[in-house]
Amino acid sequence: MLFICYPKCSTCQKARAFLDARGVKYDLRDIKTENPTEAELRVWYEKSGLPLKRFFNTSGLQYRALELSKKLSSMTEDEQLSLLATDGMLVKRPILVGDDFVLVGFKETEWQTKL
Repeated sequence: MLFICYPKCSTCQKARAFLDARGVKYDLRDIKTENPTEAELRVWYEKSGLPLKRFFNTSGLQYRALELSKKLSSMTEDEQLSLLATDGMLVKRPILVGDDFVLVGFKETEWQTKL
């Protein structure tokens, strides 16, 4: 399993503690230092079954600075994925990638169900 997070994020810390408490094995990846590629994001998006908007960190400074709340609806899927790949801080976190699922953001009940 791949656990993508920003170590300073309190939600990511909670998610990591959740995984550790259950003895879940995972590879840790810092989203700020190792940004997801467009190809990775495309695979995760398709595997997740979620709307692409859920992959954006809507509470992030970069999201606000770029005024993406006004622009996303007029962007194509390819443009959105390309934009997400430019800066890990635009991407919602944590992301947990399993063989047959992708979880975006930490909702304990959702994670319990998948794990």
